[in-house]
Amino acid sequence: MQNNFYAAAASYGMTILLGLWLIPVLHRLKFGQIVRTDGPLRHLEKTGTPTMGGIIFILPIAFCTLLFSGFSKDVLVVIASMICFGAIGFIDDFIKVAKRRSLGLGAKQKLALQLIFSLGLTSYVLTNFKDPYNILIPFSHEMINLGFWYIPITMIIVIMGTVNSVNLTDGLDGLVAGVTAILTLMYTIFLVKNGYNSLTVPACAICGACLGFLVFNRHPAKVFMGDTGSLGLGGAIAAIAVLSRSHFYLAVFGIIFVVETLSVILQVISFKTTGKRIFKMSPIHHHFELCGWSEVKVVHTFWAATFIAGIIALLI
Repeated sequence: MQNNFYAAAASYGMTILLGLWLIPVLHRLKFGQIVRTDGPLRHLEKTGTPTMGGIIFILPIAFCTLLFSGFSKDVLVVIASMICFGAIGFIDDFIKVAKRRSLGLGAKQKLALQLIFSLGLTSYVLTNFKDPYNILIPFSHEMINLGFWYIPITMIIVIMGTVNSVNLTDGLDGLVAGVTAILTLMYTIFLVKNGYNSLTVPACAICGACLGFLVFNRHPAKVFMGDTGSLGLGGAIAAIAVLSRSHFYLAVFGIIFVVETLSVILQVISFKTTGKRIFKMSPIHHHFELCGWSEVKVVHTFWAATFIAGIIALLI
């Protein structure tokens, strides 16, 4: 348990130190955010804020995890998943910055790369785990065998779904960093209770790094994590969920990610079928903004919802 605390503390400190050095560098390189013109108008003032800030916490997470947990296969897989998906985000962010536009990689390119990495993570489980198709059932100490359905559920819903959900949620200062810090704290308790102790150090390292990143990313943000950070965090969270067989639990721990994604899906379906929008804007955090909520109020409310959902998941 001491290693968990040390990993969180070291990751927190390293993230702050790296942020103090790297944010001015991003300023000098003019790696500024290009804000979408179809978003809330008050977000236009964020144009030029340094992006690609995910580098600030991905490196400390990887280093501290290896330092305090060693080089077990599962740990290396979590780090690899974070770095691989983070690399997709880095390329996407770099294109946006280099071409001075709000869109980077094409959707097909992103999905193709995500599919490849999702296949790699799923293949690892299938070739290294005993009874790989078994996952935990909420409200029970039993497992359910998903059979063939394990592969599409794991690849499409859990891995790619999580990665893109975290990316969709990253629209307000401190939102994803705070939600992820709470989620990984709760997940650490879950992992200990269920005997997945090898995964607790990376979970704690992620928690500490996200708290450190909040020093710079809370409103008004001095840096954005960009797709580098959101896809990287999504990859790490998905890997922890898959390796701990907690597919269903992730939907509770990450309830905010689920709600954000559903708001986009429902908005698109409603507009295409009826010509009307359910929300003033999606993802849903923008809907609350347009309802008059301050950015800080939305973020704190979503943090609270994540905490409550985490408690519920642990009680389950």
